[in-house]
Amino acid sequence: MDDKKPNIALNITLKRAVAPSLSPGKKVPVIEGSNRVFLGDPGSPFLAPRGVYVHGNKLLVSDTGQNRVFIWHQIPAREQQKPDLVIGQSDLKNTGRNEGGEASAQSLQYPSAVWTDGRSLIVADAWNHRVLIWKQFPEQNHQPADVVLGQEDFRGNLPNRKGVNSEPSADSLYWPYGIAVFDEKLFVADTGNRRVLVFNQIPELSGQAADSVIGQENFESRSYDPENAIWPYGVALGPKGELAITDTQYYRVLLWNHWKDSLNQQATCLVGQPNFESNGQNQFGLSPGPNTLNWCYFAGFYKEGVFVNDTGNSRILWFEKIPKEHGVSADALIGKPDFYTGSEFGETVFGTEKSLYWPFSFSMFPAKNQIVIADTGNHRIVLCDLQMS
Repeated sequence: MDDKKPNIALNITLKRAVAPSLSPGKKVPVIEGSNRVFLGDPGSPFLAPRGVYVHGNKLLVSDTGQNRVFIWHQIPAREQQKPDLVIGQSDLKNTGRNEGGEASAQSLQYPSAVWTDGRSLIVADAWNHRVLIWKQFPEQNHQPADVVLGQEDFRGNLPNRKGVNSEPSADSLYWPYGIAVFDEKLFVADTGNRRVLVFNQIPELSGQAADSVIGQENFESRSYDPENAIWPYGVALGPKGELAITDTQYYRVLLWNHWKDSLNQQATCLVGQPNFESNGQNQFGLSPGPNTLNWCYFAGFYKEGVFVNDTGNSRILWFEKIPKEHGVSADALIGKPDFYTGSEFGETVFGTEKSLYWPFSFSMFPAKNQIVIADTGNHRIVLCDLQMS
């Protein structure tokens, strides 16, 4: 066997992490305060919303299961409230993929991440294999996008522009689920191509090529390498340029001290796994622990720490300081009474509405010291107060 090309499967077998203890070692600090739920439009409520974003007082929700994005200019105060704008459908009664027809500048198919700075709007239109950009924030329902990335024009919606077996390029996308903006740069988690694309400025022209790539040697590569994200679903930037890539398929989050380091360096550390070869669901344990993950989809920086959306365990982990070593334990969590309770437990036998259930993403609302959660499995948004020093 060539020593330079180790048998990865064998390494995974030999380096499995020890299953977490089922006995909590210390009392878990409570950071979860009072909360309330939001179900969307009273006549057409959410169905599996995966994306949520708060900017100022605006609330944006990707109503993923119904192929539309809802916008409220003010955070709703009631459990149900009509949106101010709907993007992707001609009215609230329509929910079909691409409005039941072909892709266009006005249609969506399984939208995921959303972002705004109050002036423009960006949507990851995942199953159309594209990212849509509105140069000016929409002012009317069903407003068409101005720019499309990943396709030549608004009518295209094939993976990597040409189809499933096509090779990636600097201007193509394959299931882009995650987006983030930092220092005027756009980061796109190009999930199906196992990479994150970086645009040095938010593109002004359709079909524009990315400037750099994270996770692959070049734009044409789509290699399967445990040292890089295997299934990068979410991407997030911290206030100092810190980078987090949520690697769903390997049940981990990759962290860098600065995003520029990711262009030519291995991640500084991992959350959820003890090394780069390990890929165990809850580290091959029967239940979660403070240092394990299960189908994680998003992470986000807050203050001096980081939240990690541990979707498969129906919880959100809180690390008070950004980890510097592999596999460190979380300091607190949201959604569960302790670190050792998973998605299915006694209180969920007759329903999950009293707890989080498969939350896919969240957005911070610093003005209210809240975390706003896309509680996907419960088809709702949860606005949760944070009890943090």
